[in-house]
Amino acid sequence: MGTNFTLDTPTGVYVSDLEVMLGQIVPAAGAAVAAYGAAVLRQAEDEAAGATVRLGRRILARLRGRAADPAALDGAVADLAAEPDDPDALAALRFQIRRALAADPALVQEIAALLPAAGPDRNGGAGSVAVGGDVSGIVSVGDGATNIVRR
Repeated sequence: MGTNFTLDTPTGVYVSDLEVMLGQIVPAAGAAVAAYGAAVLRQAEDEAAGATVRLGRRILARLRGRAADPAALDGAVADLAAEPDDPDALAALRFQIRRALAADPALVQEIAALLPAAGPDRNGGAGSVAVGGDVSGIVSVGDGATNIVRR
């Protein structure tokens, strides 16, 4: 993954790529809340639910079971369920997820194991270029392309 950083947490937890994890967790959790509302915290897994919804439900259940303040997480879920299109409600859920992860390094590892492996961003078809980092030089596509570098 990308840059490692330290969160200023009460436990001094060193967290690697928390923002990347949150980018994967929050959409799944949000989809689960949108599909099931606040019942997402109590409902048994439903085989008809999509993969993202099932992932979100598993993540929320694990977070809720280990959060220092499960009532705060429940409140954020209830708020998002009541206002599924409200970006502030989604941000509140993201904050509660971040809080739970920052307080429990073992939980970070457990949740990371549930997430799909990040792969390169593939936006095109034949002849497209996927760059997984910095490029220093020419990237050229197309039949018969000519590149001239003048220094």
